[in-house]
Amino acid sequence: MQFQRGQSGNPSGRPRGALNRATVLAQELLAARVESIAAKLIELAEAGDMRAIRVYMDRLMPVIKHQPIAVELAAVAAGELTATGAAELAKVIDTYVGALATRGFDERLTKLENESSGAPAAPVHAAARDGTSA
Repeated sequence: MQFQRGQSGNPSGRPRGALNRATVLAQELLAARVESIAAKLIELAEAGDMRAIRVYMDRLMPVIKHQPIAVELAAVAAGELTATGAAELAKVIDTYVGALATRGFDERLTKLENESSGAPAAPVHAAARDGTSA
């Protein structure tokens, strides 16, 4: 006999989202030591360990992705822009936001690398913004 669509073969089995005992134990052990682990990671990053810098940047200081911005789009609100035009505009805005996020990550990583090597922190793209070449 086949099961009904959308119904479990074992309705009294493990509920969705329930964690293994081993997973719960690992999370409790990690939670007890999270401050010391983070402090060691920061110490390694400050000493110039590139893996620690990457973990620090990816995990402890992630880029804010869903930050609302205020934009006045009178043409869209007034109906002067078609749905297709609005979709194309949304693509342009999405590309721009993605470029800003990438640039922000690049600048933060360069700053950390420069600080760990003792060099002054200068933006990577400063020459490109000034119109000069390095």
